Amino acid sequence: MAEVVLRSVLAARGLDVVVDSAGTGGWHAGDPMDERALATLAAHGYDGSAHRARQFDPSWFAERDLILVMDEDNLRALRRIAPPGADIRLLRSFDPAAPEGAEVPDPYYDGRQEFEEVLAMVEAAAEGLAKHLEDH
Repeated sequence: MAEVVLRSVLAARGLDVVVDSAGTGGWHAGDPMDERALATLAAHGYDGSAHRARQFDPSWFAERDLILVMDEDNLRALRRIAPPGADIRLLRSFDPAAPEGAEVPDPYYDGRQEFEEVLAMVEAAAEGLAKHLEDH
């Protein structure tokens, strides 16, 4: 969901930024987006149909300026393998209304309402990131 929203928000603001996503594990590699996530995005005007899951490749650190993670577990996992100077941050750190250390929960085992809540968190962080990029 975050990849789709970030790409849309940043493009709408005229920011030329490449956005992609990957998990720290390969459990769903090659799979399309969860149907509930896809439906939630579609209900809000986003198209996630082209998304396919991938696993993060450590070689990508050299190719990316900023790596965003949803939670502390992923933050720790990537920091363990990151080269010095890699910029890895929690996505919600860009949401000025979110408390420090706020995470985006995984709604996979929950219902539709949790997917809606995650979308709202991601949209707020995406707007904050867009403002950050515009200011810098």
